[in-house]
Amino acid sequence: MSKLTKNQKLALSKIEAGKTYTLKEASALVKEITTSKFDASVDIDVRLGVDPRKANQMVRGVVSLPHGTGKQVRVLVLTTPDQEAAAKEAGADHVGLDEYIDKIKGGWTDIDVIITQPAIMGKIGALGRVLGPRGLMPNPKSGTVTNDVAQAVKEVKQGKIDFKVDKAGIVHTSIGKVSFIPDQIRDNAKEFVATLIKLKPTAAKGTYVKSIYLSSTMSPGLKIDPKSVDEI
Repeated sequence: MSKLTKNQKLALSKIEAGKTYTLKEASALVKEITTSKFDASVDIDVRLGVDPRKANQMVRGVVSLPHGTGKQVRVLVLTTPDQEAAAKEAGADHVGLDEYIDKIKGGWTDIDVIITQPAIMGKIGALGRVLGPRGLMPNPKSGTVTNDVAQAVKEVKQGKIDFKVDKAGIVHTSIGKVSFIPDQIRDNAKEFVATLIKLKPTAAKGTYVKSIYLSSTMSPGLKIDPKSVDEI
């Protein structure tokens, strides 16, 4: 195991062992304990009281973060020619159809989000083996299969993200960057957790939000008191 650097030791010294932080405290502290030289992502992990193996307890949705993600999201729009100009004007990085389908078949996936129209999904279905494992397959539930591709592009560029609970009952996503001010991190976290609560399956029994942790790409996780998320 590699030795801790001076900065890493300093960061760890700022964390109280066994302490559960308020969201306000953690949003400020996560910046202090991050030692990476790059602008690290701020991640949130929420463990839910659901059994994802049961269809009626699956939690999946989208959320528009108030302050965006801080990331440059590369968007590909697979569309008919009549929508191409609108997609480009909305900020899409790549726009087209057959030529990009061929590129993807050849292994190209240098993108973060694919947006398309319902009428085109038949063509895209054949790309499942390439796009599925990378989480790039367009889906109506995430708003990436729509007739208004321009609006979908704008929403993604402004900070709309989709998420899904994993097999362990945990939802993990990035909600910003370490360069954000604490209030921006807090606002984004509150919006994300509020969205999860709205999506609580009726079949879920007992405690729904079991634990929340906030961390950056290379920092330890900070345990958050779920009750503090609603505090002003």
